[in-house]
Amino acid sequence: MSSQNRSAAAVRWITIDAERSGQRLDNFLLATLKGVPRTHIYRIVRKGEIRINKGRRKADYRLREGDVLRIPPLAVRAPPPEPPGLAWLETRVLFEDEHLLVLNKPSGMAVHGGSSLSFGVIEALRGLRPAARALELVHRLDRSTSGCLLLAKRRSALRALQESLRAGRFEKTYTALVEGRWPTGLARVAAPLRRTEGSERRVVVHAGGKASLTEFAVTARFPEATLVEAHLVTGRTHQIRVHAAHSGHPVVGDDRYGDAARNALWRTRGVARLFLHAHHLTFPHPATEAVVDIIAPLPPDLAAVLESLHDAKV
Repeated sequence: MSSQNRSAAAVRWITIDAERSGQRLDNFLLATLKGVPRTHIYRIVRKGEIRINKGRRKADYRLREGDVLRIPPLAVRAPPPEPPGLAWLETRVLFEDEHLLVLNKPSGMAVHGGSSLSFGVIEALRGLRPAARALELVHRLDRSTSGCLLLAKRRSALRALQESLRAGRFEKTYTALVEGRWPTGLARVAAPLRRTEGSERRVVVHAGGKASLTEFAVTARFPEATLVEAHLVTGRTHQIRVHAAHSGHPVVGDDRYGDAARNALWRTRGVARLFLHAHHLTFPHPATEAVVDIIAPLPPDLAAVLESLHDAKV
C-alpha cells in the first residue's frame, strides 16, 4: 500500500455514551475504525493495544456507559470507491424513520460482505446513509432469498428490536414454491437443526440440534409444485429450506438442499434462483411499541413463474 493511500491517525480517546452501551468491543471498533483492516483490529485487541479504562479487554467485552477507550495511532487505508449503481437500493426501501429501515432485499445480494464479497446490503446502505453511523442488521436473510430485511439506525433501537425478536414478538412469513404436492395435513414441521462442520456451511436435521419450528400453509397447488406460506416460529439458519427438504418437498431452485436435475428443469421454465421471498414482517416499533406491518410484493421474476404455472393449469 503506497503512502498516498494511507494516513496515520493520532491517539483517540472515546467515551461510551448510552446509545453505544451494550455493544461488543469488536463490533464497535469495526464500525468506528473505517479503513483499518478487520484482521488488524482483532490483532491490536489481542495485543492489548486497545485500552478501556486503562485496562485490557477481550474482543467480546460489552461496552458500558462511561467507559473510556484509548485507541492507538493506526494506519488507515483510503476508502475504496463506492460500488457503482447502488443508488437503486433507495427504490427498495419499504419503511424508514430515524430509528429503523426496512429494505426489500434483492435476491443474489448478501446482507454483508465477506471473504469473497467486497460489500453487501449493510455496506451499501452505510454508504448511502453516512449519517446513520450505528446502522446494523437486526436479522439476516440468505443471499438467495429476497424480501423484508430490517436494520436499526440506533444502538438503542437495535437492542430493543433484538429483545423483541428473542421474545417472539416478530411475525415473519415467507412465500415459497416447493416441489411436489405438499401434504394437506402437514401444517407444522418441528425438527431440530444443527450446522455441519467444514468450509461448506450446511444445516441438517439432527437430534442434538437446536429446537426449530416452521408452520406451513398451502396457498395454491400446481401439477408439479405447491405454493406455500411459511411462518417462522424460530429463526434458525436455512430453517425453511431444510424443513421443506426434510419433508420431501425442497424449495424450487434450492441449489443446496434441492435436487440438481429438478433445478435444471425449473431453470428452463424461468426459475433462475431460489423461490423463497420474505413477504410479510410485523414487529413492535422500538420507540413507540406501535405495530409496524410491512409487506414486500413478490418480485417480478417470481410473479412471472407463478403466472406461467397458473396458465399451464388452464
